[in-house]
Amino acid sequence: MPTGISLHIGLNRVDPDRYDGWDGKLVACENDARDMAALARGNGFEETVILTDQGTVENITGELRKAAGRLKKGDILFFTYSGHGGQVRNTVGGDTEADRQDETLVFFDRQFLDDELYREFQKLAEGVRVVALLDCCHSGTAIESVREMLTPQALESQFQTRDPGQVEAASRMVPQWKQEELYERHRDVYQKLQRELAAVKGNGGRAPDAVLIGACQDNQVASDGSVNGLFTEKLLKVWNNAGFQGGYRDFHRGIQRIMPPNQSPNFYTTGAPGPDFLGQKPFTI
Repeated sequence: MPTGISLHIGLNRVDPDRYDGWDGKLVACENDARDMAALARGNGFEETVILTDQGTVENITGELRKAAGRLKKGDILFFTYSGHGGQVRNTVGGDTEADRQDETLVFFDRQFLDDELYREFQKLAEGVRVVALLDCCHSGTAIESVREMLTPQALESQFQTRDPGQVEAASRMVPQWKQEELYERHRDVYQKLQRELAAVKGNGGRAPDAVLIGACQDNQVASDGSVNGLFTEKLLKVWNNAGFQGGYRDFHRGIQRIMPPNQSPNFYTTGAPGPDFLGQKPFTI
């Protein structure tokens, strides 16, 4: 019988000492992690939950590497993250993203590049399935598109306010001024990582067979909430206590149908997940 291992991360704040005084306070991320862990446990996964001040790069990569050491062909890794999302500039070359930005997951002690997460998934054995759900904002494919989207009318529609300061409190986007400040302060760290990751990409390597559903498109922001993030709230509604019937694409479409147009969940894959995987009821071991 296949093995299922799941890892659920929820950060309601970050370490202000590592983010130049910014604590990134949110409300619902820990709840998201606990609720996704309960979903995983109900489907037979061995679940691990990491909350807020335990959500360091070392702890999270350590759990991912433990899973990589155990999972074999036919097994499954289920990964969820709720917290802030951000971007850092990539100016060192080797990046294939048109906007020359690396999206990040904002862990407790530093931002974790999207390519770093991809590298961890690459450590899994061939034939391991990966399902990742990311309830965070990736800030947009370009600063201009984010600024265009964040018109007073759009802010009021999604967050019931036209005050950008209130939007920062209600969304999971790192404020743009803070992203720039953090990049400039820690430029050497990010550029070293980007060079290392570009070298790995240049050597090729097998892409993990992964299904990833993100809370929003790159040029949108994700809403926090009083109990769950908006994306996680709608996901759980569609899941309907395991009453959902259908595959991963149908699951994504079901969530998308009940989300507002200014936060449209993204569906994408890496590697070559076959029709048997994509057609499975979500979270099937």
